[in-house]
Amino acid sequence: MDLIQPAAVDELCHAVAAAHVVVAVGARTQWDVGNPIDGAIHHVTEVGAPAGVIEFDPAELTVTVGGGSSVAELQRLLGAAGQECVLDPRSADATVGGVLAVGLSGLRRLRHGPLRDRVLEVRFVTADGRLVKGGGPTVKNVSGFDLPRLLVGSMGTIGVIVQATLRCQPIPPVSRWFSTDAPPEEVRARLFRPSCLAWTGPTLHVLLEGHEEDVEQQRLDAGLDPSAPPDLPDGTCRGRVSVAPDRIAALADALDAIEALEWSAELGVGTVHVAAPTGASLAAARRAAEPLGGWLLRERGAPELDGWGRDLPNAALHQRIRDAFDPTRKLSPGRMPG
Repeated sequence: MDLIQPAAVDELCHAVAAAHVVVAVGARTQWDVGNPIDGAIHHVTEVGAPAGVIEFDPAELTVTVGGGSSVAELQRLLGAAGQECVLDPRSADATVGGVLAVGLSGLRRLRHGPLRDRVLEVRFVTADGRLVKGGGPTVKNVSGFDLPRLLVGSMGTIGVIVQATLRCQPIPPVSRWFSTDAPPEEVRARLFRPSCLAWTGPTLHVLLEGHEEDVEQQRLDAGLDPSAPPDLPDGTCRGRVSVAPDRIAALADALDAIEALEWSAELGVGTVHVAAPTGASLAAARRAAEPLGGWLLRERGAPELDGWGRDLPNAALHQRIRDAFDPTRKLSPGRMPG
């Protein structure tokens, strides 16, 4: 595979237009999510977006950054001004463009909403080498199709994200993790807008953010104990299940019966992180989710499993979008179903 790391967007446009098959590459921290392309079959041109912060407007709570910039770099810049952008990937080495393309929201989704809510404007390169802008740097001047949200989770199949304008927010005065063995529904009823409720079966991990007095009062009301941040399940094979939030308890019972499987559920969101040493256990987790209306996205390992395990629920619409932006299917072919 050829890797092209352009110094300017113009070079990237030319590289994409000239290539037969194009795959956007960031830090490869999420390389196995879904169905990564087999470079031995296709002659693939890998392209990376330019990096660097282009503009930061603390007063407007917005930042414009190159798609190749790492999340760690972005958060350092924002942190110096007392702000943050809620991206929260597993690895801070991940690039901004990669995080948006893969579209996996972080642990603070319960309070702060999904990843797509962070994106105000994107600039991306289409399959024929055109630079396209979607959205706007402020909410009020956005009109037309919501291309920024369309790009989030597109896995590089619509375009190569080269630049994004993101919504920022002040860093909360206090951000603390707690834990308890009390029933999750009782704990949640005593809390006001927790940022995360990560449940592992015996233990509920709670992230509270806000002012010191408010966090402390919620801790007392819910009977929480201070704790370290929880470790998400990790292993040779890893995935995340999406299921209706009210079916997590039923899914947890099924997952507990799978050998060597670890899981952690985001209550109120419906995301359940799973990990196992073998693909067989990951496949069993997928089978456990399906009768409950859930599905499992493979994040790592288990190459014998299809990354998605199902067709997209909006497959016809997805095909129409691909026909409009990439009719020859040269962008990340096979990465998504259809």
